Amino acid sequence: MNSRPRTARIGLRFGSLPCLSLTWLALLLSGFIVQCPRSFGQETNASHRRPNVLVAICDDQSYPHASAYGYTAVSTPAFDRVAATGVRFDTAITPSPGCSPMRAAFLTGRPIWQIGPAGTHASSFPTHLQVFPELLRGSGYHVGSTGKGWGPGRHDGWPDNPAGKVYNKRKQKSPSGISDKDYAANFEDFLAERGQDQPFCFWYGGHETHRGYQQGIGRQNGINVTAEQLPPFLPDAPEIRSDVADYLYEIQWFDDHLRRMMEKLEAIGELQNTLIVVTSDNGMPFPRAKANVYEYGIHMPLAISWPDRIAAGQTIDAPVSLIDVTRTIVDAASIDAGQCEAMTGTSLLGAMTGVDSAALPTAAFSGRERHSSSRFNSLSYPCRCVRDSRFLYIRNFKPERWPAGTPQKFSSASYDRNGRLIRAEPGPEHGGYHDIDNGPTLAWMIAHRDDPNVRPLFDAAVAKRPAEELYDVVTDPGCLNNLIGDDEFAAQHQRLLKRLSSHLAATGDLRQTDPSAADVWETFPRFSPLRWFATPDWAKQNPGSIPDMPWLEQRRPKAKGSEQPQ
Repeated sequence: MNSRPRTARIGLRFGSLPCLSLTWLALLLSGFIVQCPRSFGQETNASHRRPNVLVAICDDQSYPHASAYGYTAVSTPAFDRVAATGVRFDTAITPSPGCSPMRAAFLTGRPIWQIGPAGTHASSFPTHLQVFPELLRGSGYHVGSTGKGWGPGRHDGWPDNPAGKVYNKRKQKSPSGISDKDYAANFEDFLAERGQDQPFCFWYGGHETHRGYQQGIGRQNGINVTAEQLPPFLPDAPEIRSDVADYLYEIQWFDDHLRRMMEKLEAIGELQNTLIVVTSDNGMPFPRAKANVYEYGIHMPLAISWPDRIAAGQTIDAPVSLIDVTRTIVDAASIDAGQCEAMTGTSLLGAMTGVDSAALPTAAFSGRERHSSSRFNSLSYPCRCVRDSRFLYIRNFKPERWPAGTPQKFSSASYDRNGRLIRAEPGPEHGGYHDIDNGPTLAWMIAHRDDPNVRPLFDAAVAKRPAEELYDVVTDPGCLNNLIGDDEFAAQHQRLLKRLSSHLAATGDLRQTDPSAADVWETFPRFSPLRWFATPDWAKQNPGSIPDMPWLEQRRPKAKGSEQPQ
């Protein structure tokens, strides 16, 4: 882990040390820092043409898993280059810790609770939602994507994936578990189709580091994870170290394609005027990370460069949202502010260029609804959180539900036409937990759950949680010591509760403004496979609290002879 002091909100960086204000002054006087126009909406000369945009978004990568952050188990020279030639963000927060909702929030620049079914996992992306690639295309940009754009889910009515026209024809030989798409070659195909002097916006969505992995590939390629390099919520075992090494190998695969893209831009003279954003959608696919609003689920790596306009070697410690990055992109592209009114983020352009360093946020917000089909009736586990420079405060709106998914599912089930269970075959006692991606780490923790050294971490991953949680993420990045009820932190609890509640109310979240109407989330169909579970006690005791879900009833497996009449 990087031990660099985290006192400054923004500063130049040489090596790993923040620079003093006198150094800033010296650099300014020497002409080191590129001066920027007062308004990015007005081009003053040919050198101030609109930038190209390259968004590189990894699938399931947590902070601090990049070598620019001092995490030495992985090597990410392309990410490091972007950070060194621009800005390294040390507290970047995803708007949601799951693939579909995060990508929809990022594309629209809005929180998940404003974008209907796109704000939940594996549902649909309504055509009325405005996305930044379309805004840029409408203003003259050549727009495209490769790999994973928005998804999983349906985007019926869209001419292409909401991330842009797909370029996936070029393939390459790849290890098991890694996509055969040659992302960098597809980027070259995309560039070949743009007009002369036409700016471009390209979305590079790696399928990596999504599971499954080729087991052992990390160690086979020289990645060795020590006990100190494991997240604090994972047990130390050879199987888990190897699993983390496989995950890190896929980060390096993703990074190498970014390296090739940057070298292509350099070769054609476009690197200096390209705004490059490198980040991830949500945290690593391990227990208590992805699909959780804990630190390793929402805290993302983020680096941004634009050599023509942004000074090299900066760090920003302030908590920023990836929704802020969306607003930054449209700001840099000189999109009229009137077209971006629905976006809720704050542009970071002024802070990165030195025009307005006071414009940095002081907190970022995140949340989730349904992730996978993981509990009775595929219901969600709704939660919201606020993250400032030190604390993470969480509200779990349905603490009676299993946060990682019900432990046991039915291996088979059938229902009558009224939705009553006719017969079911129970699966393994611990064969559920489907909000955690299946893999060696989860399997090992289940197998060793009765070990007294493992049990606390197993429970932290899968057991039911209180309605409120508070963590000091500076001293407890694993989010294992809930400070709710600790008198020493009572003031922080109330401060962050108020801040989160105010933000949710101001941005129209039904979980805050009208809880009785918030079950609308459950009415959004899931188009991925469904699983079936026993009725929990809370639903038996209060059947009226079970949301009406017509889409679910249509997919419920019917017993023979009980199908609905045609």
